[in-house]
Amino acid sequence: MGSIEFALKLLDEAGVACSPGRGFGEEGENFLRLAIVENSQRLRQAVRQIDRCLKTEPTTTGS
Repeated sequence: MGSIEFALKLLDEAGVACSPGRGFGEEGENFLRLAIVENSQRLRQAVRQIDRCLKTEPTTTGS
């Protein structure tokens, strides 16, 4: 899954917005950019939502 697809997954399934690394050039493909601009309670909530989202994603290997 590329950074664009992963960013969309986080938005759709976790309700957390981030910027796909691909938007910062080809070398950014394996990265995401998160803006840490909320209060600590909202940040903890976002981390929990991301955690739940990732736990539902089956682990895959290869391409």
